[in-house]
Amino acid sequence: MLARYFMSCSLSLAAMSTFALSQSPSPNGVVTLNPRGAISTGTDTWSVGARAGDFIFVAGMQGVDPATNKLVEGEEARIRQAFLNLKLIAESAGATLQDCVRLTVYLSDLHRFAPLVSKVQAELWGKSPYPPRTMFEVQRLFDDDIVEIDSVFYAPAKK
Repeated sequence: MLARYFMSCSLSLAAMSTFALSQSPSPNGVVTLNPRGAISTGTDTWSVGARAGDFIFVAGMQGVDPATNKLVEGEEARIRQAFLNLKLIAESAGATLQDCVRLTVYLSDLHRFAPLVSKVQAELWGKSPYPPRTMFEVQRLFDDDIVEIDSVFYAPAKK
C-alpha cells in the first residue's frame, strides 16, 4: 500500500516536471505549458502552449533559438527552428508531430517561403499523413521575421 502511494506521488511529480507549469491550472483544468528548453516569453502576456483536455495548443512559433532567444540565421534554418520549437512544446505534453491536427503558417512572402515550409515539414514528419495546413502571406511578423507557425495537437491525457 505504501509503495503504491509513493509510486503515485512519483508519477505526479514526473508529470508536473514534464509540463513545467507557469501557472496553476484553470478552474476547468486548462494547463499552461512552459517546458524546459523552450523559448522564453519573459514577462510578456502569452504562453508557449496550453493543454485543454486531450488537446494541446501551441502558440505561434518563430525561428527563435531557445538558447539565445534570438532568431536563427538563414531562411531554411529559421523555418526548421520554428517547427522544432513547436515540436518541443507538443512533446512536453505527450504529443508527437504525427498527433498534429492543425497547422497555420504565416509567411512574409508566400511564394518564396512556402516551398521551404513544405520541404522542412516533409523532413521532420518523415512521411505522410500530414496534418491539415493553411498558409497565409502577412504584411509583417514580430522582429520582421519570415515565418510563424501555430498548431493544435491531439494527445489523450493519461488518466
